[in-house]
Amino acid sequence: MGAKRICIFNWSGGKDSTLALHYALKDPSIEIRYLVTTLTEKYNRVSMHGVREALLIQQAESIGIPLYQIRLGEMPDMKTYDETMGHHLQKFKAGGITHSIFGDIFLEDLRTYRENKLHEIGLEAIFPLWKKDTKLLIQEFLNLNYKTIIVCTQQNLETFCGEVITNDLIAKLPLDIDPCGENGEFHTFTFRGPIFKKKIPFEVGDKVFRTYSAPQKIDKIDSSPCSKSDPLGFWYIDLIN
Repeated sequence: MGAKRICIFNWSGGKDSTLALHYALKDPSIEIRYLVTTLTEKYNRVSMHGVREALLIQQAESIGIPLYQIRLGEMPDMKTYDETMGHHLQKFKAGGITHSIFGDIFLEDLRTYRENKLHEIGLEAIFPLWKKDTKLLIQEFLNLNYKTIIVCTQQNLETFCGEVITNDLIAKLPLDIDPCGENGEFHTFTFRGPIFKKKIPFEVGDKVFRTYSAPQKIDKIDSSPCSKSDPLGFWYIDLIN
């Protein structure tokens, strides 16, 4: 066996992150030092997903990997974003990190962006879910007995916001919606499953609608780019710990 790949894991708290971490933890060549998450400073919530910091902390504690938080402004421009992330990546490299793991599945431009930014620092990327069939991935996720709740949707998917993902729910999604939400259609919070030592408790709070100016900012942790043609409104369900 070759040298260990010393990694950070880009953690959103959602289903794709969960399954990618599930895979990574089973790879003996991988050692994960930190779960890395961006939070919006103003709201103290996971960027784009809108999940409270306290729930994120509980996830990390239940998984047993230290959480590393990166704080961002509400709508950072790409220059600010890149400078902030570059600063933290330099710190990771200085601390012995060699690789960064992502839960992306098929967005080529996002993968290229990640790889280029890491290359500038001297790090490499790992994509455990890359090019896997999203229908099979969501089925595997459910078969492994993971539980996840939809916490954010594009405006046309309001009825799904706040619902726990099941086979029945996936069957009800419109045909043009990716079953893993890989195009940014929806985001999730995973609260139970094999990588967690215990279930993450929460109560479902209010549902709110928020709009953003086009083009929507790009959350490079676990979201897809939103172009000017994408919906500008998003529904969020508040999870209260």
